[in-house]
Amino acid sequence: MKRVILAVLLLTLSIILNAGYNQVGFVRSYFGVLTDQEAEYAVFQNTFDWRLDYRRGNSAFLVNPVFNYNGLDDELEVSLRQAYFDIVFDNFDLRLGKQQIIWGKADGVFITDVISPRNLSEFILPDFEEIRIAINAAKLNYYLGNSTFEAVWIPSFQATILPASNSIWAPASPDFPMPVSFDYSKAEVENKLSNSEVAFKYSYMGSSIDLEVIAAYMWDDNPAMYIYPQLDNTLKLMPEHHRLPLTGASFSKIIGGAVVRSEGAFYFDKRFASENLLYNGISKKNYAHYLIGYDHNWFDVNVSFQFIQEYILDYDEEIRNDEFTNTISCLATKTFLRETLELSFFAYFGLNKQDMLLRPKLSYDISDGFNILLGTDIFVGDEGNFGQYSKNDMVFMKVRYDFRFSN
Repeated sequence: MKRVILAVLLLTLSIILNAGYNQVGFVRSYFGVLTDQEAEYAVFQNTFDWRLDYRRGNSAFLVNPVFNYNGLDDELEVSLRQAYFDIVFDNFDLRLGKQQIIWGKADGVFITDVISPRNLSEFILPDFEEIRIAINAAKLNYYLGNSTFEAVWIPSFQATILPASNSIWAPASPDFPMPVSFDYSKAEVENKLSNSEVAFKYSYMGSSIDLEVIAAYMWDDNPAMYIYPQLDNTLKLMPEHHRLPLTGASFSKIIGGAVVRSEGAFYFDKRFASENLLYNGISKKNYAHYLIGYDHNWFDVNVSFQFIQEYILDYDEEIRNDEFTNTISCLATKTFLRETLELSFFAYFGLNKQDMLLRPKLSYDISDGFNILLGTDIFVGDEGNFGQYSKNDMVFMKVRYDFRFSN
């Protein structure tokens, strides 16, 4: 992989020597400190994100190397966030290569935005652009008036990146009645044509409504965990990925100065963890995930609310998840000093477990391209998606410089 990255960087340098390129990116220092008595570092990162976009005629090329130094592990990670080329024609375009694909209307929630898998090694705290994992794909867009038809072919599978077992972001494990061991023999999805993923989207952008309709035949990025009792009174856990067909839609519409949004997806035969070992710890059910959102400006404060619900159809009591999982999110932002200072507050409220994630932030543009951000992440509750991290409250600072050059 390092040789591939080096080759791309050399190609990038050769492109710089020619005319017609644009460079954008940022340099960022990011520090987070836990608010417990020992005040340990939760985050200690220095990042250089560089994007070079080269265009000539009806073709273009983008490469996005990222250099990230993790001070907690004293390691430098070099990766390619994206690397693709475009061919553009009058009424259609084709993109080939490693790319992020973003669908849907939701803020801070993945419902139909499921084509690019997620990097959850730091939970959902990084920017969503950094949470999404770019995939090797071919994407074709065809334009017809206000409508766009999009087709995506993904030749190889990429799973969700989960936190390491010793990470403070490792999710809480269930209490098993006996010792467990892991068998990863079925954890991989073989790279072959029959294991490809395909997805389709129709979108319409009009004066009164924006609409998207999607369908996909893909793999579940999160593996099901099968449980097999052993003769030595232990349990063997075997993660395995399964096909996950889905369909969905989203829309947004302006009503009386406000924006009303909705998004929903229906998943077929999704696997859920079960308490009943007779079913190998897995139940297969259809599943719906949807939201309704409202955006407005109140007294020069931009506000956004979302009600999010997850529903497991044909529910049985052995499933560890609730039949209905309800979450509310809210966002409020206000700018000052000619929009150089921004105060924002984002929050998730888990109604089932009475848990919360509160994220107040203060951002200030010191000069053109130079920004400093102060914030805190506060987890409330004893269990649930957010309450399980109640010991991970932290304050953080991001110092960032954005640059842009063109020739």
